[in-house]
Amino acid sequence: MDITSYKQVQGGVCAPQGFLGSAVSCGIKKPTATRLDLALIYSDKPCVSSGTFTTNRVKAACVKVTQAHLRRSNLQAIVANSGNANACTGVEGVEVARRECKLIARELGLKSSEIGVCSTGVIGLPMPMVRIEPRMSELAAGLACDKGEDVANAIITSDTCNKIVAIEMMIGGKPVRIGACCKGAGMISPCMATMLCFITTDAGVSRQVLDKCTHDAVEQTFNRITIDGDMSTNDTVLVLANGASGVSIESEEDIRTFHEALTAVMLELAKKVVRDGERVTKFVTVQVTGARNFSEAKMVAETVCKSFLVKSSWNGNDPNWGRIIHAVGYSRARVREELIDIDIAGLPACRGGLQTNTPSDDLREAVSVPEFSIVINLNQGDASYTVYTSDISPEYVDFNRSEYAYWNQAKVDGLTK
Repeated sequence: MDITSYKQVQGGVCAPQGFLGSAVSCGIKKPTATRLDLALIYSDKPCVSSGTFTTNRVKAACVKVTQAHLRRSNLQAIVANSGNANACTGVEGVEVARRECKLIARELGLKSSEIGVCSTGVIGLPMPMVRIEPRMSELAAGLACDKGEDVANAIITSDTCNKIVAIEMMIGGKPVRIGACCKGAGMISPCMATMLCFITTDAGVSRQVLDKCTHDAVEQTFNRITIDGDMSTNDTVLVLANGASGVSIESEEDIRTFHEALTAVMLELAKKVVRDGERVTKFVTVQVTGARNFSEAKMVAETVCKSFLVKSSWNGNDPNWGRIIHAVGYSRARVREELIDIDIAGLPACRGGLQTNTPSDDLREAVSVPEFSIVINLNQGDASYTVYTSDISPEYVDFNRSEYAYWNQAKVDGLTK
């Protein structure tokens, strides 16, 4: 179901009953900065929790620690920062992540293993704990039910805006809420997309059901987006369910309802990530149909969406279906050139591997708008796959040319030479 099928409510991760949020400014990236960069999400009731993480073999310290905590117990709080990824920081980085959990656990009266820790920012620099640790008490003391937007603001990096969703639905005649926020604008590629996402719900859900719903929803949403084809070291999706609504999700019908709502929330956030991609100008939906099997449909869709030639043509308002079909051809799917059809924004651009009679001016006009779709029919089977992606711009390259300023500040802090 689409997000518009649900009642929209305010509050983000604080919208469900029993969830509180807080955020403070530590100057993690730059001591003189005043923007929020350390956030806390907390449930005043024990939770059932689930999560998915980056499949990058190089994993941030916070990912390793949170994965270990989830294996041991359920999470009841999440502490997250922007400005530093705490990735490729060795044993010291793991100890820092554990210390963050320990400090917050002490403030909240929880076990360290009940805390999830997440970071996003520059890779390879030690965390400036000298600026973070003194703010932990203030962070915990500031917990309130109206801080959902502050939490969302504290985790953004190259994002131009925060990304928040909160909905309410009726299950068993009672209201149940799901609230969420995420960050992400660059290093976005499937398995998982490069981002942090925190989701809260006041539904009562078993660990088994929550795990299945979370993993299925991630596969249909965050694993269906790409901006630049890069995969981060820090990707994390965490879902916390505290049962404060008094509604238990047990019957098949209720599980299906909850699963659909969770998927709708994640899909809305995933699309927000692509639309806010680093210096992008186009949001493009690429649908592959008629594939032999699911795997080949996925291969084709992801290959087209990661092609810089294809993405560059979209940026230039060029309806270059030739670049699309050439990407289909090297996707490693078993395709037949003479069967491939391509539609651009509903207009036939290619039929049977050949150019159609659609006027080029019509096609150019169709890709000159901020959002459009590409449908690639392989005409070999019934399998399909959809990916949400963007163009690539000269400004993207300029934006990502250097992070040298961050390393300069780290040198001043004594974190690097």
